[in-house]
Parts: sequence; C-alpha cells; structure tokens
Amino acid sequence: MIGFIVAGLIIGALARLIKPGKQNLGLLATLLLGLVGSLIGGTVASLLGTGDIFELNVLGFVVAVIAAVALVGTAEAIVGSRRRREVR
Repeated sequence: MIGFIVAGLIIGALARLIKPGKQNLGLLATLLLGLVGSLIGGTVASLLGTGDIFELNVLGFVVAVIAAVALVGTAEAIVGSRRRREVR
C-alpha cells in the first residue's frame, strides 16, 4: 500500500513536470491524480496481459504517466474555469 502511494506521487509529479505551464494543484491533488493514473495504467497493462493491475511494469508506468498528464490537464481546466467565474 505504501508503495502504491509512493508510485502515485511519483507518477503525479512526473505528469506535472511533463505538462507545460503552471498548475495550481496542491500535493494532495497531485497524489490523487497520480494514484488514479496508476490505476488506469495498471488496468490497461493488465488488459494487455503484461502484468497484474498492482504490478509495476514498463507499459503500465508509461500509460499511467500519460493518463496522469491528461488528468492534470483536466483538473487544471476545471480549477481554471471555476476561478474565472469567481473573478467575474
């Protein structure tokens, strides 16, 4: 379980580094998005037969980072649209 949390944090941090621009997301949001990304990556890897959902493998890691980048972008768009509404 601790390894899963650490992997989620690493994947979330990598996603934030890969996605251009400044993200207004905290550490908890980064962790949660990384965890969701790692679940998606593990599920895809499991469906392709390369390993178990909670097993760390190259394909699962790559898909997890890609999914986390998409999730960070989506979260940033949601947070940004809320802030624009509050300013008006």
